[in-house]
Amino acid sequence: MSEQPRKAYPSDVSDAEWAFCAPYLALLPEDCGQRDHSLREVFNALRWLNRTGSQWRYLPHDLPPWQAVYQQSQRWMAAGVFEAMVHDLRGLLRLLAGRHPRPTAAVIDSRTVQSTPESGAAGRAGYDGAKRKKGSKVHAAVDTLGHLLALVVTAADAQDRAQVKELAARVQAATGESVEVAFVDQGYTGDTPAADAREHGIRLEVVKLSQAKRGFVLLPRRWVVERTFGWAARFRRLARDYERLPQTLAGLHFAAFACLMLARLYAWSP
Repeated sequence: MSEQPRKAYPSDVSDAEWAFCAPYLALLPEDCGQRDHSLREVFNALRWLNRTGSQWRYLPHDLPPWQAVYQQSQRWMAAGVFEAMVHDLRGLLRLLAGRHPRPTAAVIDSRTVQSTPESGAAGRAGYDGAKRKKGSKVHAAVDTLGHLLALVVTAADAQDRAQVKELAARVQAATGESVEVAFVDQGYTGDTPAADAREHGIRLEVVKLSQAKRGFVLLPRRWVVERTFGWAARFRRLARDYERLPQTLAGLHFAAFACLMLARLYAWSP
């Protein structure tokens, strides 16, 4: 396993970031005989692809072969390493911000991602009449600082309120059942979503638009999750649903937020 010197990409992991990531990503020992490519370079390749939006087969020649990067990325996603990284980074960033590492409040919303021939051919794309898009819907729960807590991927025609039960279960699993309230928009009104959230110890609080509003209005609490979706938009691979499998789309979201939170942790200045 020899490493050839190459010019660094802006998406490459720094030495400090790699020191944090390596224990999570090393599913096997670094000197394992089965490993032909540097684990750090494989991770750099995944970061490059997620940030630039390239296809797997179009990875640059100075990075490991796309087959190796894809297979290792799938192993990482199946093992939940990016979720684990996001969980620990969230706790550290909350402590640095003077918050308790376990949040007591969450914000829930969804965004619709346009389908592509890859995801459309898989038969999982739906039509979102409100957004006039055919594709997938990413349902996300974040804490009040915008850090990702949980994520569910469905077809775009799935109702937001129908995902509350699954999201609430994942939020409580990620936080040790510390979340007490979740702020949502008017798409989550009704007795069923409230009961689904209450089943997991969460109270839904609907943030309503002012009836006298004119133009754009920044909703209290609710704007946090919109900012989180804006952060995800920096990663071009997430701009559309290019994946055949919904778990790959979810895994790439967690990988993207791990990158964002790593950069924020090592750029922290009180």
